[in-house]
Amino acid sequence: MNKSDVIAIVAKNAGTPNRDAEAVLDAFRDVVQANVKAGTDVSYPGLGKFARADRKARVARNPRTGEEVKVKATKVPRFSASAELKRVVSGASPAPRLMR
Repeated sequence: MNKSDVIAIVAKNAGTPNRDAEAVLDAFRDVVQANVKAGTDVSYPGLGKFARADRKARVARNPRTGEEVKVKATKVPRFSASAELKRVVSGASPAPRLMR
C-alpha cells in the first residue's frame, strides 16, 4: 500500500476530498517528525508512540575482516505499537471495517 492508496482510503472513510485527507496526513507526519526530532514523544491512542532514541558512540567490528570500526553517536526514531494495535494484528480483536 503506497501513499496515494492510504490517502484514497482515508478520504473515503472520512467523507472528504483526497486533497483534504492528504493535507491532514501530511500535517500529522510533519508534527511527528518535528516533535521526535526535538526529543518529544508523540503518542496516538490505538496506534502507538513515536520517540527518539539516542545511541552512544561505540566500537563495532567489521564481520568480514574483523577490523574494529568507530561508530559515532546518533539519534534514531523508535515506534512502540499500542496494546490495541497489537491485539488487532494478532487477531485477538477485530480490525476496523473500512470502505474501499
